[in-house]
Amino acid sequence: MNVVVGITGGIAAYKAVGVVRELVLAGHDVHVVPTESALRFVGRPTLEAISRNPVHDELYEGVAEVRHVAIGQAADLIVIAPATANTIARLAAGLADDLLGNTVLASEAPLVIAPAMHTEMWGNPATQANVATLRARGVTVVGPAVGQLTGADSGPGRMEEPATIVAAALARATAPAGDLAGRRIVVTAGGTREPLDPVRFLGNRSSGRQGVAIADAARARGAEVTLIAANLEVDEPAGCDVRHVSSAEELRAAVRAAAPGADVVVMAAAVADYRPAAVSEQKLKKDDSGDGLTLELVRNPDILAELGHEPHEGTVLVGFAAETEPDDERLLEVARAKREAKGCDLLVVNRVGWSEGFGTPDNAVMMIGASGEVVTRVNGDKLSVAHGILDMVV
Repeated sequence: MNVVVGITGGIAAYKAVGVVRELVLAGHDVHVVPTESALRFVGRPTLEAISRNPVHDELYEGVAEVRHVAIGQAADLIVIAPATANTIARLAAGLADDLLGNTVLASEAPLVIAPAMHTEMWGNPATQANVATLRARGVTVVGPAVGQLTGADSGPGRMEEPATIVAAALARATAPAGDLAGRRIVVTAGGTREPLDPVRFLGNRSSGRQGVAIADAARARGAEVTLIAANLEVDEPAGCDVRHVSSAEELRAAVRAAAPGADVVVMAAAVADYRPAAVSEQKLKKDDSGDGLTLELVRNPDILAELGHEPHEGTVLVGFAAETEPDDERLLEVARAKREAKGCDLLVVNRVGWSEGFGTPDNAVMMIGASGEVVTRVNGDKLSVAHGILDMVV
């Protein structure tokens, strides 16, 4: 297979040598296209020795053979590692004022990128929006990993290891549907409504926007998606098996039916903790109750905890926690306790209030892993956040 490896100007460029070597040892014909900045980190002789091919980086070299188009046209696969924040922005905008940009635009081959940057740059809404744009065009994004960065910094943004990148890239070349191709994912979204009478209900302010974004992102990445929708206030995503529910009991029944055998279950719906002990068959009239009304409530089943404390080997279980804690440390403390109590593999926690979280176009979340660590932080529009959540699931 003819593979183009693009290398851009970040400190992780040294690891790109390992990507090239892995591909060559696997028997592929590898052509390296570095940016000018990349060559400040890794020398041309090294790249030529490892790839066993001449290395080109000048846009105006080889004009007679139309090299700026020919390299991309001949490629069966393009891998960019590392992909800096600047490179991701340029790819999203379709810029082509260097050889790598021209190569990408001139190619119909699958494109795989391995982001590498500081945590703040990765979490920036602009970067997340650019990554979401590329994913929507079918680009496969590998990583970034969570770990040691340059200096004393640590967090999401570390470039994945060469073997991981190469494995994902070669899988992409043979399975163009995406990194969730062949996976079955169940997503709950929206807010449950617990009826008081035929007219009124107890509910919450969830619009379902984040859950729908997760379902939409998973479908775009190749998954077979079942969306269990509770009273959505946004359009349903195309290409998903949508099952409508209203109350917590209905949602529980739908989840219990859909979850067995699923690769991933994402419990993004806002489920009522309580429901009225009795539902009136007739409209409750204020003239019948005087100046006050007392309601008896009973607990709803904890669907996430039920799933989490049952054997679910082979299924990644993702829970959600919407909390009003104003302090980040207290928010994390509550989230860690909740993840342990629920038994889920990952817990997504976000702060909600009168003007944030529910019903808004943007979100800011942290994900807690099985040992209580923060495995990623993502903020931006809810589709970008959805992809960030799925990155950790993958």
